[in-house]
Amino acid sequence: MTEARSLWRPDRCSTLRCMIRAVVFDVGECLVDETREYGTWADWLGVPRHTFAAMFGAVIAQGRDYRETFQVFRPGFDLTEEREKRAAAGKPEWFGEGDLYPDVRPALSALREAGLWVGIAGNQTVRAGGLLRGLDLPADLIATSDDWGASKPDVKFFEHVIEATPAEPEEILYVGDRLDNDIRPAVAAGLRTALIRRGPWGTIQQHDPDADRITTMRIDSLSELPERIAKFNAGVR
Repeated sequence: MTEARSLWRPDRCSTLRCMIRAVVFDVGECLVDETREYGTWADWLGVPRHTFAAMFGAVIAQGRDYRETFQVFRPGFDLTEEREKRAAAGKPEWFGEGDLYPDVRPALSALREAGLWVGIAGNQTVRAGGLLRGLDLPADLIATSDDWGASKPDVKFFEHVIEATPAEPEEILYVGDRLDNDIRPAVAAGLRTALIRRGPWGTIQQHDPDADRITTMRIDSLSELPERIAKFNAGVR
């Protein structure tokens, strides 16, 4: 990818190319409610779910990596190894239709009906990617960090998003719930962004100045996107 493609140039926004033509979604707490999954991790660690959730929130509020939560209860915890142990014990990571937020299918369908290209790309395992594809969501692309060998917040992840999407960077809206993992690196890669206020990160980080300063839009539900994007594009014309 050339530098001209990977970096946003404001002077290009006087053209029709700066309309939003593609929408790419994060997975956890954007499309998938991870309440049940993190509850099963608490069970695996032998920790009360309420206690695990409280520590999880505290770690996020301190700006630390959420994986440090596991270290509090089991020093030396290796998430990859523990995933393998869970699978071997017949308790692999899993999510299904019931774990999708209710606005997911209607919003993705409405966006495609409006002529927008729809992608799904997040920090997920190969197994999670298979689970997502098995849900037959109305999307043109489903990809994971494991597929690409690059994880957010590395800008390389968003370079893969740009390469996989039939649009210029400034024509792509990346939708996520995290400022640290989703919004800031997506902006650095030249993408438009939508911050959704739900889940632990979306709630805890909502008052950070960047939540308003650097985002293209803020939403409380994915159902807002079709109209918000239509209004944005109308303003570009």
